Amino acid sequence: MDVNADRARTAGHKYEVPWFTSLGPLLRRVDAVDVCTPSGTHASIGLRAARAGKHIVVEKPIDVSVRAAKRLVETCKELGLTLACISQHRFAATVRAARDVVQGGLLGRMLMGDAYVKWHRSQEYYDSGEWRGTHRLDGGCLMNQAIHYVDLLLWIMGPAASVRALTRTACHRMECEDVAVVMVEFASGAMGVIQASTCCYPGLPERLELHGERGTIVIEADRISRWDLEGVPTPSAQAQPSSTGAGDPTAIWGEQHRLQLQDFVRAVSERREPEVSGKNALDTLGFLDAAYRSARRGGMRVNLSPACSL
Repeated sequence: MDVNADRARTAGHKYEVPWFTSLGPLLRRVDAVDVCTPSGTHASIGLRAARAGKHIVVEKPIDVSVRAAKRLVETCKELGLTLACISQHRFAATVRAARDVVQGGLLGRMLMGDAYVKWHRSQEYYDSGEWRGTHRLDGGCLMNQAIHYVDLLLWIMGPAASVRALTRTACHRMECEDVAVVMVEFASGAMGVIQASTCCYPGLPERLELHGERGTIVIEADRISRWDLEGVPTPSAQAQPSSTGAGDPTAIWGEQHRLQLQDFVRAVSERREPEVSGKNALDTLGFLDAAYRSARRGGMRVNLSPACSL
């Protein structure tokens, strides 16, 4: 389904399936929906699907509004529907290995956890849709691009206790930020930095750095670049190669997406929570909301609840 009839028709013919230009007829034909519309419409479309009794997988972020996202999570819970949010990097074997090491205490007391997403987007990218780069429908480099590695950082390091953030619109004509720096204090006492941008030509691979008393792990574009941990060998399984999207937003697809969609289908059939639930996505959105509140206050500290949800 697409509001653009030409796109809907092209996709329908390509995959030999019925196509629609409005949501109502589609909802009468399916068991589940995958919402890939502008971010600020995710919750409203998800609510329409939920009220029609459909299971839902939503692209990241779950929405740009915490209130709207919370309403969607609560509605799906009340109706007994499966709700998942795309965070495909959690399904990379390398990321899972790093999380197991951190959560298992093999890195010792965690000192720092950092995420760097220094990508490049042209002005033409933002000009390609009136919704791009807007507060109401899209968000900036934190909400749109860096959210994946922000999610990984919280998943691996645990919840955040506080954030301080600064943002700028430095290189593009858009409402939202294209440069952001966030300082994080985790509930564990560890600290971290998140740097995000869509100004860094030609676009660098996203990077996660994990530092504990006993060693360091660095992951770039879901592949291990450093594994300095005495007594723990580097995992043999690397993530399947795929484009990072650092310079090309149309290239973000890989094996991890397939694995997450498989998990969603199994979660529906097994009547269980998916590995990345709506509540997980709401926690990540709550963190970003706190970072934006800090930036609006000139970088003042904003405290989060222990569960990192609002």
